[in-house]
Amino acid sequence: MVVQKVGRQSSLTRLGSILNTAVHPKRQQPSNGEVQWCFSQVKGTLDDDVTEADIISCVEFNSTGDLLATGDKGGRVVIFQRDPQSKSSIPRRGEYNVYSTFQSHEPEFDYLKSLEIEEKINKIRWLNRQNPAHFLLSTNDKTIKLWKVSERDKRVEGYNTREDSGQMRDPSSITSLRVPVIKPMELMVEASPRRIFANAHTYHINSISVNSDQATYLSADDLRINLWNLEITDQSFNIVDIKPTNMEELTEVITAAEFHPIDCNVFVYSSSKGTIRLCDMREAALCDKHAKMFEEPEDPTNRSFFSEIISSISDVKLSNSGRYMVSRDYLSVKVWDLRMETKPTESYAVHEYLRAKLCSLYESDCIFDKFECCWNGNDTAIMTGSYNNFFRMFDRTTKRDLTLEASREVAKPRTVLKPRKVGMGQVLTPFLEEDWGAREASDFVAAICFVG
Repeated sequence: MVVQKVGRQSSLTRLGSILNTAVHPKRQQPSNGEVQWCFSQVKGTLDDDVTEADIISCVEFNSTGDLLATGDKGGRVVIFQRDPQSKSSIPRRGEYNVYSTFQSHEPEFDYLKSLEIEEKINKIRWLNRQNPAHFLLSTNDKTIKLWKVSERDKRVEGYNTREDSGQMRDPSSITSLRVPVIKPMELMVEASPRRIFANAHTYHINSISVNSDQATYLSADDLRINLWNLEITDQSFNIVDIKPTNMEELTEVITAAEFHPIDCNVFVYSSSKGTIRLCDMREAALCDKHAKMFEEPEDPTNRSFFSEIISSISDVKLSNSGRYMVSRDYLSVKVWDLRMETKPTESYAVHEYLRAKLCSLYESDCIFDKFECCWNGNDTAIMTGSYNNFFRMFDRTTKRDLTLEASREVAKPRTVLKPRKVGMGQVLTPFLEEDWGAREASDFVAAICFVG
């Protein structure tokens, strides 16, 4: 397979972060009923010499789980394809090989604002496949790009303008026409930018989400959310604007936004004040008034100087069924029923042991770290990141939780991952990104951690 290359070395050939794919090795479960997870792959080398540009900044499975896209701080996107043999083997395995590598964004400079724009990929979102090609959106702080990833294994030969030797023919000497022929060639994967959406955000883009109609998508920055048509690059509609007239009156910022997976007119966005707003675009062109607002009442017994900081929601994800959503704040992950706004239906502590150390975390700025969360394929479990290369999974049915480690030390394929216990004695290294690619009986997880 010929894979498109870029000038700089890929982040997956030089380790910026560990890509850890965990699979269910056997459908047999241990006697205690718990699902057994095992390590599958590390994509990259385990060198200590890591440059800033090689650090992975986001991961995203497509809807089938057959493709996994990663973006890094160097503006590159690397796409992995699931090995067909590992998919059909018994037991199933989640082994991935490099499918395509391309440079998505380059560093830019805003001369009007004298501001450098990093090439780092903030988010990647796949579109549903509708033809042989794959389409995905990638964004840095300011510019969103729509990429087409396609395969080519045939070429056309025998044009009338050239001789069989390749030499150009004299047009005056052409007395007859011949039909070009299609010949097979070595498979080549090509990535080409189809649309570039720019100049619509004053602040840094933190979220993009594709609508269920597959014709529009939203992009969100700290104060605004814009609605785009995938075919129109020079115009977007502002659907949320929380910027005050006087910036000194600013009390909250938008932290995440996502479309409903089924209802194309509904979207949600979270804020730094710990609230989640659900908006219906049928009510007004500018959704300055929400249809619902989800907010947990504050517990007076836990009120402290840090309450507002740790209540800030860093991520929100709607379930695949569209009935629930999961939110992540600094210390916990919560599940909300869209029909009940007053409080979450489920709440899980991620690293409660840090509550006693909030003062130290504030002084080191660790209290401002942002973590993401995600659902599994059938909405029965949720996953989120923690510190020290740990990620946590919570079973909504049994209420059991599991803490696993994704690190360079666990690098032997099919090694069973053992539950871990954590304490404050360890150095805090954030584990920020993960994605669950479960759309079938066997589950697999892609997770990245920062190696320091």
